[in-house]
Amino acid sequence: KGLRPAGTAFLTPSTVRRFSPSTCKQPSLWPDMHPRRQQRIEDRWRLFNKIKSDDDLHHDRNKLLRKTTQLKAQTTDTDEELATSSSLSEILILVFPLLIIYVSNQWSRYSISYLVDFSDPDATTNAVSAFGAMNVDLQFTQSQYGLLASTAFTILFALSSLIAGNLADKYNRKILTLGSCGIWTLATLWTSQAQSYNEVLIARVIMGGACAFAVPAAYTLIADKVSKDKLAFSNSIYGSGVYLGGALASLSLLLDQSVGWRSTLEVIGGFGVVSVGVAGLLLPSDGDRNANKIAKDSETPSSTNTEEENSIVQNTRQILSIPRVQFLFLASFLRFCSGLMIGIWAAPYYKQAFPDNASEYAVVNALIVGGMGLTSALLGGYIADGLGTWMKETKEESPSGVSSIVHEYFDEQTIPLLLPIVGSTLAIPAWYLTTHTAASTDAFEIAMFWLAIEYLVAECWFGPTISVLQSTVGKSKTGTAQGLFVLTGAVGNLAPTLLGWIYGNQVTESSSSASSEVLANLLGWGVCTCYLLSSIFFAVSVRASGESMETNSKQK
Repeated sequence: KGLRPAGTAFLTPSTVRRFSPSTCKQPSLWPDMHPRRQQRIEDRWRLFNKIKSDDDLHHDRNKLLRKTTQLKAQTTDTDEELATSSSLSEILILVFPLLIIYVSNQWSRYSISYLVDFSDPDATTNAVSAFGAMNVDLQFTQSQYGLLASTAFTILFALSSLIAGNLADKYNRKILTLGSCGIWTLATLWTSQAQSYNEVLIARVIMGGACAFAVPAAYTLIADKVSKDKLAFSNSIYGSGVYLGGALASLSLLLDQSVGWRSTLEVIGGFGVVSVGVAGLLLPSDGDRNANKIAKDSETPSSTNTEEENSIVQNTRQILSIPRVQFLFLASFLRFCSGLMIGIWAAPYYKQAFPDNASEYAVVNALIVGGMGLTSALLGGYIADGLGTWMKETKEESPSGVSSIVHEYFDEQTIPLLLPIVGSTLAIPAWYLTTHTAASTDAFEIAMFWLAIEYLVAECWFGPTISVLQSTVGKSKTGTAQGLFVLTGAVGNLAPTLLGWIYGNQVTESSSSASSEVLANLLGWGVCTCYLLSSIFFAVSVRASGESMETNSKQK
């Protein structure tokens, strides 16, 4: 063992046993020995026993450590099974406080789309326009609005996404959720008091940084607490906050007409304060998870702690080395581009195309976004879970017809991606028709009908995509993967910014009617192209490998 003192290098077990008191049965041998030699032999025997005892103790300690590790793993698996055996009521209790936080997130984020008006203002109503239109009050253009609504929000949002995902993997997710909601609520209230475009710009940047922390924390919490067979549905319930928040943002148009854009933002900020209070009371504590994490880190050697410091870079590299994840992120980026162009530019378009139906549009759009969007999201998650169960049950059978094609192309893990593939494809004609309705007395009603169809078929993608992403990367990297997913949405904000820049350049000297036609063409072709490409890449991700390149290289 390298632990023997100097002068005992020649000592061997056979030598010690030969001259030890226990083996020397003839007493006459001991008196013939020199006393010093006899003492040295006895000392060496005691040293040998001490080394042997230390070796036995070290062996027993390693054995005990392995046994303890196994017991901890079994306990953890049992705890996870108990924690993830969620009924519908338990899922709702967990998701509800996260949902109202997400509704506040989306309402605060997208309300700006309903507080601007780029129609040519009449000289006699200029004061009224400034009261109800932020762009008139603060004097900014279409291209500045595109920057404000998307890129300004994205700047800190993108930088914070990866950090937020890594923090969600390690620290108290309840504190992250409540803290982020508090910050974007303050940014919303600051916007309501802004006296210049630059103040609104800074507030949007801060809001973007805060909004990045809520989503990864929520999805990792759901992934830890909900069983796999209900994961897509649970993710869809939480994701429905996009549509509920979007519906409230649409109704902000009515509030804006009554109390003005500043008071409307104050109402939205008040809802954020209430959301923090409700979630603080109902959201389960995440303290035990942190205590276990700290205890585990204290038992881990220092070399592991060094690796922990680089976990963001390492986890990101490992996640992005998975081919399936690469195509999932690319498809999601394109899908985000479509959704963000609709979310930011649809309201200004309909206000220009149907100026006499502004109040009616606010109500109908709220019902479409909240009703059809929510229905599509929940059905998407429910159907995705059902497809996974069906694939598992029919795996050993010999399917025929369409069933055999599905089994040949998909597996139990990738079958949820059937929803975004079909949904994005069907959304193409529906969206094009809603922006290119023939002029008639029923044009507004026809446009709203196709808009409802578009939301019904397109918004089923979120929950299934998240569930496939989580199952591919594993629980230990769910937060980082979710941060990367949010980052793809942040980069997708470049699409409405680019659309706003093109739109602003094309309508500089155009009339109001020509302006709506230009915007209809940009929205029609831009959104439909992104839908088509996202559907293609979702399909490619199904056949891509779910193993990281590092794992494959090690196996080779």
